[in-house]
Amino acid sequence: MLDYDFHCHSNISDGTLTPTELVQRAAGRGVKVLALTDHDDVDGLSEARAAAEGLGMVFINGVEVSVTWRSHTLHIVGLGIDPDYPPLVEGLHAVRSGRGARAQKMSDELAKAGVGGVLAGAYHYANNPNMIGRTHFARYLVESGHCKDVKSVFNRYLVKGKPGYVPHQWASLGDAIGWIVGAGGVAVLAHPGRYMVGRHSMGKKTMQELLAEFVELGGQAVEVVTGSHTQEQYAEFARYAEQFNLLASCGSDFHGPNESYRDLGRLPDLPIICRPVWQSLGVQ
Repeated sequence: MLDYDFHCHSNISDGTLTPTELVQRAAGRGVKVLALTDHDDVDGLSEARAAAEGLGMVFINGVEVSVTWRSHTLHIVGLGIDPDYPPLVEGLHAVRSGRGARAQKMSDELAKAGVGGVLAGAYHYANNPNMIGRTHFARYLVESGHCKDVKSVFNRYLVKGKPGYVPHQWASLGDAIGWIVGAGGVAVLAHPGRYMVGRHSMGKKTMQELLAEFVELGGQAVEVVTGSHTQEQYAEFARYAEQFNLLASCGSDFHGPNESYRDLGRLPDLPIICRPVWQSLGVQ
């Protein structure tokens, strides 16, 4: 089992734990090397680093950038970044700035579907109001009895084709990779298996085209072992990593207790053909 976790979220974005609580939970579950990768925001990194250093953990600065590519929303994780790199700071601010308007539209669309008054409830769950997003809506809809859990809310209301889904133009793939690489980081395609399931998924041909463009633009790694992947997908994306000469990353994509695909740490080993991303981060 791996004691590295390079993908998780605090309440600076859409996690439920503070950066300190997140690090403490990771340490308690045997994680030795942790990256905090909040969505489009780096404000939790200094607090998380201080907590990690106090517990003897290695801490990696991270972020997860929201990207629009063709008709798909993707996430690009940046590992080992300088969070003060001006183009990254400015780019993330631009990405965040559209969230409030999108939240209002989501609330309006849900009201049309007979689910009214959810905007204030969603903001109640957003510790950082600038990061209001679908997960905050989902938590409120669970609390108010519309669905049994967050996953059910997404399936019923918040994914493409459902009444509360509002499309949004995020960063371009080139910009996101450019910010990360410019900040001294490694750009990682996050949970690629998620882009290949569901009604609006991309097929294998499109995934090949995405990976080719990702590499051409400076992307360096792909998540192989991640919370939402199956064992078959570990092997599938290990093969893609080999084909495109990409490093392999791993991470739980933890958001909170009882609300994630899996808990922090204790991830399965990477397939043997993989070159681990931590080799490029100076971590042994």
